[in-house]
Amino acid sequence: MWLELWVLSWRSQGTAQADASEHGRSSNGRRTGMSTVKPMTSTHSAATVTRLQPAPHRPSVSLVGAGPGDPELLTLKALKAIQQAEVLVYDRLVSDAILAMANPDAERIYVGKRCGQPSMKQEAINQVLIEQARQGRYVVRLKGGDPLIFGRGGEEGLALAAEAIPFDFVPGITAAIGCAASTSIPLTHREMSRSVTLVTGHVVSGALPAWAQLIGAGQTIVFYMGLEQAREIQSGLTLGGLSKDTPLAVVVKGCTPEEKVHVSSLGKLTKLGQALKGQSPALLIIGDVVALRATLNQALNCKDAPETNPKEVFYG
Repeated sequence: MWLELWVLSWRSQGTAQADASEHGRSSNGRRTGMSTVKPMTSTHSAATVTRLQPAPHRPSVSLVGAGPGDPELLTLKALKAIQQAEVLVYDRLVSDAILAMANPDAERIYVGKRCGQPSMKQEAINQVLIEQARQGRYVVRLKGGDPLIFGRGGEEGLALAAEAIPFDFVPGITAAIGCAASTSIPLTHREMSRSVTLVTGHVVSGALPAWAQLIGAGQTIVFYMGLEQAREIQSGLTLGGLSKDTPLAVVVKGCTPEEKVHVSSLGKLTKLGQALKGQSPALLIIGDVVALRATLNQALNCKDAPETNPKEVFYG
């Protein structure tokens, strides 16, 4: 019986659509036809961004990845969330261009962190999310990159779950992926790199077993926030057996108009870290794949096709 009712419902909708199409209108009364279709446009202006319709069952809190900085790399789901946010709890790495796309009426709460500077503790951030959600407001926790890759999204999710507050995760392009594409460095490459390891620079130590596990033939290593630990990274990897001639790139402010790429080798990382002290955010890509950048850039930036996103590149 249920199947029969469903078929009848489907047929009636199809009939209505067919009747409406004979008069040049859709079943909801709107006129159809190719002449009425408008192409989608891409823009960074908040005033011209198309407002997306809310989801039928929205959580109380969305833990959202804002990507690596370029607003064009924001996902549609993330855009929908920030446009509908009633409270926006955001980090230091969320770009102004992305914030400009958010709901202008949303309350904004800054909870950014920076190494060596006073900042809100994670427990306090968790409490902000809980208190705002309990007020019945839709809270968007906006983070640079992806919330589940060095973004403490898991910790915040567990805190919300403990209070029985509905939440969801909205993925974003993590810095390793975004910066690799922006700098023309493939993280994997056949017969050169078979795997990628993502490491946070805040927890590196001199323990030899830990460093040895990072080193292997055909592997690329990416350090997040590792520039301030340049000496420890160079020492640990070389003592673990990685050649000091291994190519590396330091990407500063990747995927933004201020992006700078510093190409060097592992044996010079300490000196490079001293020269770039204080520059943030910085991503370290270490592996033979870095050597492919020059050839790929030559092809991308040929004389017949001027570079659309010029970058300052330094070698040392």
